[in-house]
Amino acid sequence: MRVLMLTHRLPYTADRGDRIRSHHLLRFLSAHAEVDLVSLAHDAQEAAHAGAISGLVSSVAAVRTTPVRGCIRALGALATGSPLTHALLDAPGFGAAIRATVERHRPDVVLAYCTGIAHAALAPPLDRIPMVLDMVDVDSEKWRTLGARTAPPLGWVYASEARRLARFEAEAALRAHAVTVVHERERAALERLAPGARVHVVANGIAVDTFRPATAPSPGRRVVFCGVMNYAPNVEAACWLAERVWPLVVRELPDARLCLLGASPARAVRSLAARDATVEVTGRVPDVRPYLWESAVAAAPLQVARGVQNKVLEAVAAGLPCVVTPAVDAGLPAEVRPACRVADEPQTFARSLVALLRLAPEARRDLAAQADLAHLSWTERLAPLLPLLRPAISHSAKRSMPAANDVRGS
Repeated sequence: MRVLMLTHRLPYTADRGDRIRSHHLLRFLSAHAEVDLVSLAHDAQEAAHAGAISGLVSSVAAVRTTPVRGCIRALGALATGSPLTHALLDAPGFGAAIRATVERHRPDVVLAYCTGIAHAALAPPLDRIPMVLDMVDVDSEKWRTLGARTAPPLGWVYASEARRLARFEAEAALRAHAVTVVHERERAALERLAPGARVHVVANGIAVDTFRPATAPSPGRRVVFCGVMNYAPNVEAACWLAERVWPLVVRELPDARLCLLGASPARAVRSLAARDATVEVTGRVPDVRPYLWESAVAAAPLQVARGVQNKVLEAVAAGLPCVVTPAVDAGLPAEVRPACRVADEPQTFARSLVALLRLAPEARRDLAAQADLAHLSWTERLAPLLPLLRPAISHSAKRSMPAANDVRGS
């Protein structure tokens, strides 16, 4: 089986939410198929990592995006009704890289990772090759929620993108041989959008052994919130946590500390540390695990969340109990929920954090250990993908066979 995988971000490592699943997908597929990868790369540093995954794939092409070009194309898309997502996730040479890859090794099936890149699988030369679409989340739902929560004019843009992307999601889902999402909530949302689409749940996993703590639980009272800190829902969540929740925590526990852990912090996030000595903003770190292991509790205060929040799975595997919002809780595997406390208002969120911080370190770790992670490995969670890829190939082969009465050479 030969698979052409398309991604909107080079999956060379599992260091951010939009790369974790694709990275593990690539590793899983490489054990079962010949894989060619064509991916966008958003800067020179990312593109330079193409060699890091060359051992997993038959070929890899990392095509650099051009942000200015993407913005210009997005402005043009406003007048056409096309998704802005596709204009922004675009690169000159991406189509050429696909054509060159197909000429060298024609794939049996295309695996498109997210709707942000799926349009490439619906265009020549891939439009006659069966596609499995790993939609992950129904992105239009996220934009719809952001549109309702954000003041104009940006809220209007978000609401417009929700409508544009929903139309494309419906078309892509119906044209795909199969669509995968990470949660039953996402499946229900997509089936409402595209009745008749073949939608399957292929859930996220966790690298349990990678995150398992190697030391005793930290005696300190540090709370950690992990995420890419220029992503709008994470920025909103960090500000809400630091400004509305954290003062209530420090009032009860003056020695408590808050760590906002993640790359590319926006100005609004950086300013939180400048205003409060109990708040730390790390920026990019080479490895999040030491920060998790040295913390006491994890927080996931997102008001807008789709799919599964990997940050919660990783924190629990690292031995931390978590306080999460209802939006995050709705996407969590049932196995993880015993390690989490759910709160929606600043007062209840603060009370939950304080209660956990007051526990003895061993008691906090015992609480995290109530989560049953035994069957959440990536290998086990991604296994249902293979039975979807193989029938796609069989279906394509049957379509290409001559009719019974089409006798050649007679």
